[in-house]
Amino acid sequence: MLHHATSGELIDVRPLADKLPQSISTALLRTDNLEVMRLVLPADKSMPEHHVPGEITLLCLEGTVELQAHDKTQVLQQGQMIYLIGNVPYALRALEDSSVLMTMLRKPE
Repeated sequence: MLHHATSGELIDVRPLADKLPQSISTALLRTDNLEVMRLVLPADKSMPEHHVPGEITLLCLEGTVELQAHDKTQVLQQGQMIYLIGNVPYALRALEDSSVLMTMLRKPE
């Protein structure tokens, strides 16, 4: 069973560095109202356009990712973060091996 953090538990979101190539995307915590995931995207890997009902933030932990949202393309580098309102279509593409911390408010469709 997948482990999700509990209230008060430390969660390590430091860059994966040399472990990045063999790492996979992981849900770090999930409640009725909130989900936090570390997305691991190897270079040139894409996450196809989709949307979620709740607001999200995307924080680039390492690497560089291209984000398409709000009819424009932006590049997120390590340490940069973006906020998207609910139901905004977005897509990601890694320009190099990357990991991204995604925080999502969970709302019913």
